[in-house]
Amino acid sequence: MPSSDKKASFVKENFNQISKKYDLFNDLNSFFLHRLWKNQIAKIIKAYCKNREIICMDLCCGTGDISLRLSQIPNAKLVYAVDFSENMLEIAHEKLKTQTNTQIQQGDATNLANFPNESLDVVTVGFGLRNVSNLPKALGEIYRVLKKGGIFVNLDVGKVKNPILRVFANFYFFKIVPLIGYLIWGGKNQMFDYLPISSLYYPSQEELKNILEKSGFTNVSYKNFVFGNATMHIGYKPK
Repeated sequence: MPSSDKKASFVKENFNQISKKYDLFNDLNSFFLHRLWKNQIAKIIKAYCKNREIICMDLCCGTGDISLRLSQIPNAKLVYAVDFSENMLEIAHEKLKTQTNTQIQQGDATNLANFPNESLDVVTVGFGLRNVSNLPKALGEIYRVLKKGGIFVNLDVGKVKNPILRVFANFYFFKIVPLIGYLIWGGKNQMFDYLPISSLYYPSQEELKNILEKSGFTNVSYKNFVFGNATMHIGYKPK
C-alpha cells in the first residue's frame, strides 16, 4: 500500500494506466454482478427523487457506469461525473456523449471546491471511496455539497463475516482477482495487486456506518451483496 501522502498520485497514475481495461476487469472479476449492483443504485435514486428534479454527482466516477445510469433517470436534471483520472474520464465522455444532462469534470474527492455548499441532491460513489487519501475529508466534502435531505449512496467492497465463506472469498479476492487483471493486461501491473490489498485498510460495513453517522449522516443503512464481498451504504443529510 502506498503511504497516505503518496496514495492520491499512485491511484491516479495507475488508474490512468489501466483505464482501457477497467470495465472488462470489473465484468470478469465480479461475474458481471457489478452491473446489477449499479442498477440498484439507480433504482434507489429514482425512488428518492419521486416527481421532482434532482442534481446529482457521481464522484470517483471512473468510466462513468453509474453516471450513465443516473443520467437516464427521468427527473435527473443534471449529473456531474467527477474523477481525477484523465484517462478514465475520456472513457466516461464516450459513454455519456449522447446524454445532454451530464457534465464531466476532473476533480478530487477531498476538495470539491467547484461545488457550492448544499448544491446537490444526490452523491454516489462506486468502488472509489477506499481509494481516497483522506476518508474523513472526502466524507466531509460530500456532506457539505449535499442539500438538506440529500442522499449519499456508496458501493464498495465489504467484509465477509462467515469464517468459512471468508476463506474462499479471500482466496478469490487476493489470488484470483489479480490473476484476472494480469491476463487482461498481458502481464503484471501493481494496480491489480493494490485493489484487493486496499480492502484490508477499508472500514467494515459497521465501521463505515459509524463513520458516516459521525460525519453527520442520518438513517444510515447498508446492504450486502455476495455474502458481504460488496456492500452498499445509504445515508441522508438531515433536513
